[in-house]
Amino acid sequence: MALSLLNKVCLITGTGGSMGRAAALKFAMEGAKIVGCDVNTSNESATVEAVRKQGGEMISMSPCDLTKREECEKLVKLAIDTHGRIDVLYNNAGMAYFAWMDDMKDGDWHKTISQELDLVYLLTSAAWPHLKTSHGSIINVGSVNGWVALSALPALAHVAAKGGVISMTRQLAMEGREHGVRANSISPGVIVSQQTAPHIGTGDWSEAMLKKIMLGRFGKPEEVASVARFLASDESSYITGTDIRVDGGLTAW
Repeated sequence: MALSLLNKVCLITGTGGSMGRAAALKFAMEGAKIVGCDVNTSNESATVEAVRKQGGEMISMSPCDLTKREECEKLVKLAIDTHGRIDVLYNNAGMAYFAWMDDMKDGDWHKTISQELDLVYLLTSAAWPHLKTSHGSIINVGSVNGWVALSALPALAHVAAKGGVISMTRQLAMEGREHGVRANSISPGVIVSQQTAPHIGTGDWSEAMLKKIMLGRFGKPEEVASVARFLASDESSYITGTDIRVDGGLTAW
């Protein structure tokens, strides 16, 4: 069978994290040339090594702070100088700071908006001219919290940021339509990752979340990566402006 991403240049952010690493490995297996980045140099180096060990192609910029425009521009320049184009932009990176309204600190609110919403805008802005040239695909990571409030999760800033990502994706799809640029988002539910691992299995929280998930289990990073691979490929050529919920049915009832 033909590789679905053969020779596509895919810029994936947060490749040192669980979902970013799964995406880098999945995309590389399908023939993509990966350009990655992360703030954590050690984790990012491990991802680059893993991709190359399986025979894939990956370069990376680390540390990389995507909340700074100049860093976004350097990352885009790395991709263009190395490969001459960007076919896919996968805005996967993000960091949330969780608190209820009663406990939310202004600093944590602003950090969450910066590290979950602003960075999507900044990198997309830097890559936009190249995506228009390549008629590329943008994939943004939203969250089920962009659609629903969950009583077990103190996600005030997170819901605002991810709701913004989902809405911005629709706008990007509209603006990109005349240039052949598609934009879609993925909204994961509870995925077992570096960020969620400390909370999973801790009694009341896990029990409350599992009761909301139709499939009765938490998701895997590879399950999100598979959807991202589909949206990055030509198999999804008639899909734009859409949010796909990878949540085990959490938001379906």
